[in-house]
Amino acid sequence: MSKPAKIYVCVHATEFPAQALLRLRPDLRKRPCVVMEGEPPLQQVCSLNRRARSLGLVRGMTQVEVDTFPGVAALRRSPSEEAAATAALLECAGGFSPRVEDRSKAGVFLAAIDIAGTTALFGPPETLAQNLLTRVRAIGISASVTVGANLQAAVALARGIPAQTVKVIPAGEEGAALAPLPLTVLDLSEEQAETFSLWGIRTLGMLGALPEKKLIARMGQAGKRLRQMARGELPHLFQPVEPAFALTERMKLDSPVEVLDALLFVVNLMLDQLIRRATARVLALASVGVTLTLEGGATHSRTVRPALPTNDRQLWLKLLHLDLEAYPPQAAILAVALDAEPGSTSKVQLGLFTPQLPEPTRLDVTLARIRAIVGDENVGRAVLTDTHRPEGFRMEPFSAPSAQPAEIPSAPLRPAMRRLRPAEAVFVTVQSERPKVFVFRDRRYAVERAFGPWLTGGEWWNSTLWGCEQWDLVARTQDGAMLCCCLIRDLLQEQWQMASLYD
Repeated sequence: MSKPAKIYVCVHATEFPAQALLRLRPDLRKRPCVVMEGEPPLQQVCSLNRRARSLGLVRGMTQVEVDTFPGVAALRRSPSEEAAATAALLECAGGFSPRVEDRSKAGVFLAAIDIAGTTALFGPPETLAQNLLTRVRAIGISASVTVGANLQAAVALARGIPAQTVKVIPAGEEGAALAPLPLTVLDLSEEQAETFSLWGIRTLGMLGALPEKKLIARMGQAGKRLRQMARGELPHLFQPVEPAFALTERMKLDSPVEVLDALLFVVNLMLDQLIRRATARVLALASVGVTLTLEGGATHSRTVRPALPTNDRQLWLKLLHLDLEAYPPQAAILAVALDAEPGSTSKVQLGLFTPQLPEPTRLDVTLARIRAIVGDENVGRAVLTDTHRPEGFRMEPFSAPSAQPAEIPSAPLRPAMRRLRPAEAVFVTVQSERPKVFVFRDRRYAVERAFGPWLTGGEWWNSTLWGCEQWDLVARTQDGAMLCCCLIRDLLQEQWQMASLYD
């Protein structure tokens, strides 16, 4: 079988520190913004957006110089948000090909994708590049996308075209496509840039037209490499990375937040990004953990897990709202981090005559409201433990099966048992070692039928030794009211208790 022709896609995003901060701050995108780096009072501008550049701001300005421009928002550089944005972009690129190379450096994001052999999956390279640019724009990043058979040519072209642009270099025409680009698209040292400036070389076309041997004689092998890059002929050893798939978002707040509604506005934007990334991989969010960095260095962590994985942003926002209301942070919030666990987006196909199931979202919100009242440990599914001890069960988080709906058994109806917690004390008259009469809730009952006793006991090896005698009774009052119940006799304390009632 013939090996597919080499073809690469490059994604290039400039001013990445500023873009990483503004992707989760839509209210600042229409304002001139700069990113400051360093410790006060030696802070300098390390990145800025297009609106700030149009006002005349440049990199290296100090805070005092920035303050002379009215209406400019100054943000502090956040390596954690840049790392989260980089991971999101690499994850986006990995959705089109498993071979992705990260070439980012110096505040610029640059990724190369080997798309050889992907035409049957994503269509022609032009279509793939447009879809990739749309996906990158949805993340909140403005970038340029280029396609070419030579990786170095695609990288150089990506650096020389404006953002939100897609360019395709036809195979064999790399030199012509790169000719009008300035030398700044190459990684030139200061000495090399000065040399070419003295020679009058300003574009890649002029550099590619220089005689190779004479250029090598004056600049060595570095000159040959630069000439090959200008002509689109330099080969490249592709070095793919394998980033771990992690649904995480980080955001450092511009000022301390104490109001829950203000925090939820930020969480809403972060949830939107997590859901977009999960949807791109045909996944859903199974759980979301929120970690709040508080004033004083403390952290506040909570995790929300609904019954079924879902990508309903409003549901996640409501669940987090209820959880944070029940367990509020104890100080002002400085930073927010969301970590989501992916799950499968399974759908249940009901039969034509199958009754409609309740909406999972209503169940999750209802359970969250109940947890806020009674506590997390008192909500869930009761699971029996390996013991005969009364109240021998534990609570587990409720989870609904995501496969086929369970069939309703055709067993005969059985009476329901209402457990009394705590059990209520009763006065019992015993005749022939069997309950004959008892008084419950100020009413006297005569026992008509008695089933038992069932004796249980255990745990003699520790201080929780127990032993009890259980009776199932059918009793009536003098006016004919019937009561079906379960009486428990504590054999250690010689005490009768009403344990449960049968409907």
